[in-house]
Amino acid sequence: MSKKKILIFDDDTTILEVITIIFEENGFQVEISETSHDILERVADYRPDVILMDNWIPKIGGVEATRLLKSHEEFRKIPVIYVTANNDIVALARQAQADDYVAKPFNLDDLEEKVAKYI
Repeated sequence: MSKKKILIFDDDTTILEVITIIFEENGFQVEISETSHDILERVADYRPDVILMDNWIPKIGGVEATRLLKSHEEFRKIPVIYVTANNDIVALARQAQADDYVAKPFNLDDLEEKVAKYI
């Protein structure tokens, strides 16, 4: 059975390291990106089963990157979980057309549960 793939967009290297370790220990294949402007290329190359998207990410931002993905016929069914420290996370996730959200600072168990729900 092939490993489930998770693609993480976040510009915080500490968060990326922690999440990568956790998900790799749980048998996932993890790919990370610190920018989101090339989201369509990244998704086309990697074919993730689920995406974690930060709001504050260089170049185009999480909302625009997620909307770009969701407007693309081929990729719109890939679940995107919005992850941000913003107070308006519910509104932002809705605006971005994300499938779900987790507020930062997050509890790793909550994050793992959200990912499991979509895989």
